[in-house]
Amino acid sequence: MLSRSPATAGFLLRSLGRPHAFSSSAAYAPAASAKEVADGKLVASVLFERLPVVIPRIQPVVYAFQEFSFRWRQQYRRQYPEEILGKADARGKGDYHIDYVPAPRITEADETNDRKSLQRALDNKLCLLLYGDTYGAPDGKPVWHFPEKVYENEETMRSCAESALKSVIGELDNTYFVGNAPMAHMAVEQTESNVSLFKRFFFKSQVVGTTKYHIRKCKDYAWVTKDELLEYFPENKDFFSKMIIHIR
Repeated sequence: MLSRSPATAGFLLRSLGRPHAFSSSAAYAPAASAKEVADGKLVASVLFERLPVVIPRIQPVVYAFQEFSFRWRQQYRRQYPEEILGKADARGKGDYHIDYVPAPRITEADETNDRKSLQRALDNKLCLLLYGDTYGAPDGKPVWHFPEKVYENEETMRSCAESALKSVIGELDNTYFVGNAPMAHMAVEQTESNVSLFKRFFFKSQVVGTTKYHIRKCKDYAWVTKDELLEYFPENKDFFSKMIIHIR
């Protein structure tokens, strides 16, 4: 072990006792202006969607390919004796047998174009839109928007998104939030309102185990497909087209 002289030990003790300062560019950065503090808000929006209920219709090209594949495989299938194949047809039908009648794919809500109902577009996704006042909208002018809330003192942005959805539908028992991180975000700059710039973060949530919600705190609402949703936001059509992915 190396020995240290009393002078060296005293120097080390004096060095440890001194307060240390760390250089940082933030220490010399000017304070944010009042306008930046007021306008730099964060908004949590919820893309609340109902997943498809039935299998989408098969496209004609896909159906033709499946038919061709089936006929091609039939050429090389194994031939079974008739006494084996006939046993399946000779089975008795007891009380357990039920004639299955599929439900119609086109519902009454489809025929009347009732966009307040979840019983429509069963082979497609539906997203909830609200009509009313929201943050960043022109003063006194209701607009179509997603369930959303300005971030205040919530623990996380997802908690803020949950509060936004809860204020619209009540309890979140029949909902499922997909992940903790937002699925997308956009910087919004309004020229027709007092708010000049803010950021909106989108969180995805899904309908679980119900076919009806009591929507509140809005003047109107609609459950719309992706194509219908793009008609409500023509100025952000490209953004929402990329954000909402639906493979049919």
